[in-house]
Amino acid sequence: MASRCESYGDPVDIPHADIAVDQDLAARLVAAQFPELAGEVALVAQGWDNALFRLGSRLAIRMPRREVAARLIEHEQRCLPLLQWLVELPLPVPVAEGQPGPDFPFAWSVIPWVEGEPGAHLAPAARDAYAAQLAEFLAALHVPASVDAPVNPVRGVPLASRTSAVLARLAGMAGRMPATELSALTAVWDAGLAAPVWARAPLWLHGDPHPGNVVVAASGALATVVDFGDVTAGDPATDLAAAWLHFTPAGRAEFRARYADAAQHPIDDALWARARAWAVTMASSAFAASDGSGAMARMGREGMEQALLG
Repeated sequence: MASRCESYGDPVDIPHADIAVDQDLAARLVAAQFPELAGEVALVAQGWDNALFRLGSRLAIRMPRREVAARLIEHEQRCLPLLQWLVELPLPVPVAEGQPGPDFPFAWSVIPWVEGEPGAHLAPAARDAYAAQLAEFLAALHVPASVDAPVNPVRGVPLASRTSAVLARLAGMAGRMPATELSALTAVWDAGLAAPVWARAPLWLHGDPHPGNVVVAASGALATVVDFGDVTAGDPATDLAAAWLHFTPAGRAEFRARYADAAQHPIDDALWARARAWAVTMASSAFAASDGSGAMARMGREGMEQALLG
């Protein structure tokens, strides 16, 4: 399932590509491996890790543009058919799984296309409209994972393993943010770090729950959730960072209440303290990785602002 959702990756926001990926290459790969799907190909977005192309009127092509993302496509191909059974929203389950070859060294996917707007293009107040839906989606996804779930060293893990990276990143943002805000964000991180760790079975996680990875219909409803490259198993607090990454305090209250009603595991204050800390690390990463002028930086700034509000 694809849309313009990955177009949050403005040129100033995204890392340099390791391999040139353009519509001519995408068209050649489809024609060679899946001739029955061949059609007009048009570039939609060069995202953080992947390029997205429209294929005809009903399909899209998702191709890694960075070597570090190559395995992530493989994780999606393996896990998405399983995860679709857990949730009601349609997921970007591959229609066809492209294989590495002489022209392109990585796996790639043909996926369904869906019309909609990326959540990253909406203001937090507009995103509040889908707060309950996103909570229900995550509650359905957060069930014990299979033992062969992909391992992700930076998502779903104990917060303590991320402390050095987060504190260094916040320190590096001195001059770009007021010192009082950086101190307050550090306090939010410390509170999450002090909370008891997740001690139950690892749960399925989306792993990257920022607004650029949801598609919003014209009605304001959630159409789908995309980009499962960081799919893994672990602490659901990772995904619950969405409460701060997406919403205003009003939407966040609705999200938290609906998740608590729908979740299949116990909910406590420690879970939300860790989730707020996860919001700090994800939002600061998005902000710090850009020059501050693009959509990714805006998402990061909004997420940090919401984390400061509580």
